[in-house]
Amino acid sequence: MAEEKKSNKRVLTGVVVSDKNDKTIVVRVETLVQHPLLKKYIRRRKKFMAHDPNNDCGIGDKVQIIEHRALSARKRWHLLNIVEKAI
Repeated sequence: MAEEKKSNKRVLTGVVVSDKNDKTIVVRVETLVQHPLLKKYIRRRKKFMAHDPNNDCGIGDKVQIIEHRALSARKRWHLLNIVEKAI
């Protein structure tokens, strides 16, 4: 029986905000964080550069990215799959 290896790499879901670079996309990831004192949920946004080897993604696509070894100075994520294409 073949066992699947469980990866410890983080997987994030976000929206592509830029695809102008060759084989690179910029993905905006939103997370909800609870304020420690007020207990109100705050929306945090962060942008990650991810490797898109086939230039499949366009602006507005919802994608999943996974941690990967450093490919350049700022690119440490790899495109896992496209969840939803933009219209």
